[in-house]
Amino acid sequence: MAKPANLDPSEWVDRYGDYLFRYAMLRLRDRSMAEDLVQETFLAALKGRSSFSGNSSESTWLVGILKHKIMDHFRHEAREAPLADADLREQADPSSFDGAGHWAKGPTDWGGNPAELYREKKFLDQLTKCLAGLSPNHANAFTLREIEGADTGEICKVLNVTETNLWVILHRARMQLRQCLESRWFNRKTEKEP
Repeated sequence: MAKPANLDPSEWVDRYGDYLFRYAMLRLRDRSMAEDLVQETFLAALKGRSSFSGNSSESTWLVGILKHKIMDHFRHEAREAPLADADLREQADPSSFDGAGHWAKGPTDWGGNPAELYREKKFLDQLTKCLAGLSPNHANAFTLREIEGADTGEICKVLNVTETNLWVILHRARMQLRQCLESRWFNRKTEKEP
């Protein structure tokens, strides 16, 4: 196996700093924490650069380090923050359902391709704002599951919740995000269309 080219840490901030920051911001929704974890990522990479095998690109390696830093942050946050009473009492808006428990008015048809929508900067800005409106427990569960693609067991360990509790948290997070995105993004777009 060929030895990887010498890494030049003096170029990391210019080359990868903005990308790593955006990556962290989407997942953390906290500018200060995103900056801190990107900085920690660069420090960890600097300390561990001799272990870089070159089996991936330098950017992929740095993102991998950042992912671990983010997961560690979520673990720490889950241990430190007690589950808020609001998380236990929170329910979907009852006006969304009829007496039989069916949708009174179904969710707005978002149309289009979700992957293309996810690439739109303006949509990502709204998604980030909507995620910031969720409780940390809901936002972290949604981020780990839907953005990071973590499996159920891993999320339960990170957040220190049972599988049943995780499914309830994810359901509530999705409902709140749907309502927020419909009012901030989809209804806004529909009102502008002729």
